[in-house]
Amino acid sequence: MVNPKNSPQPLKSTKELKTILRRYFSELEEASSTGSRKIAWCTSIGPCELLHAMGFEVYYPENHGALLGATRTATDYISFAAAAGYSPDICSYLTSDIGAFLKGTTPLTQAYGMKSVPKADILFYNNNQCREVQDWFKFYARKWQVPIIGINSPRVLDEVKESHLNSVINQITDLIPTLEQISGIKFDMDKLSEAVRISKECTIRWRKVLEYAAYSPTPMTFFDHCIHMAPAVILRGKQEALDYYDHLLDELSHAVDNGVADVPEEGHRIYWDGMPIWGKLRMLSDLMIDLQIAIVASTYCNSWIFDALDPKNPIESMALASLECFNVRSEDYKETYIKEWLAFCRVGAIIFHDAKTCPYNTNSRFAMPMRLKDNLGIPTLVIHGDLNDLRCFSEEQARTNIEAFVEQLEEVPSSTV
Repeated sequence: MVNPKNSPQPLKSTKELKTILRRYFSELEEASSTGSRKIAWCTSIGPCELLHAMGFEVYYPENHGALLGATRTATDYISFAAAAGYSPDICSYLTSDIGAFLKGTTPLTQAYGMKSVPKADILFYNNNQCREVQDWFKFYARKWQVPIIGINSPRVLDEVKESHLNSVINQITDLIPTLEQISGIKFDMDKLSEAVRISKECTIRWRKVLEYAAYSPTPMTFFDHCIHMAPAVILRGKQEALDYYDHLLDELSHAVDNGVADVPEEGHRIYWDGMPIWGKLRMLSDLMIDLQIAIVASTYCNSWIFDALDPKNPIESMALASLECFNVRSEDYKETYIKEWLAFCRVGAIIFHDAKTCPYNTNSRFAMPMRLKDNLGIPTLVIHGDLNDLRCFSEEQARTNIEAFVEQLEEVPSSTV
């Protein structure tokens, strides 16, 4: 149990975050109920800039999946998707979202007053992060009889080659006529360049937020990142995201200058690899505070850093940013990437989350923890759970394993990569 005296004070920016999220969902609800603007569904690491340039309101169903997980309602709806033929072993974002739709409910009602998820005029996927998003979107394409388009990404890339890049560039270009037809707006390269410029500025700011993890004590941990990443996900390409991160960065700078610690008496610094366990973020955060552990960085929250974006070459840079996605890279590349962040954040251990229904964001199944341990001498722990399906997670077992892991860390000299 966390001592209230040891509980970190919430970031002041959180209040502003709630305001801009309410505004975002209110605009979606207005567009959906009045038909005043076209709505595009987009996967969270898809080229949303193209949709903004074409005048769409953009909705991200993974955000809805995370909300279902965070409200601990996801497990209630997975059975409805299973009854419709969707295996409970596939992505629990998918199954909980489809299950909630079939039951006619959404946590967006209580959180933001929305009657339902917004009906799409077009569904736009990029399967760079996950193969199953196309099947997720196809469910709604069949239900609503609306177009579905997408980008099929090369995978397991050591390096991004010209052939990979040209493939994605051509796919993006080929999608423009359909978007023009649905939106009724002619494609304008200048508008796309501006959307890419704003997204690049968002990326620069979000990277700076995450790089505050290098400070010790850190003013912000993985559990905070999971909340404050929202503008980088659903407001990428919009000015509101830039304004928000400017305010957050000011607050973080002030926190560092004044020695504010997100984990009082910060001890070991740990890297988290894999998906969040959305319904247990508070439990895990409280446990880490009790153990004086700071989860300072993660693979997951870094997913919305798109360094390749370039407003001077919008389509080409969107394609490159898509292909630099961590999930489409090879095991060797992933290990090198993680090593760089371990060194930058001065991390002494890694926790891998093996998410039962999310193989594409699980990196512990092909001996990576063992290789990193052998090559770097860094302790690793694998915990089993899921992003949304809490039937796959044992709080008691996780607590026991993490406490034992920390005891092991105490027995060896503190080390960082």
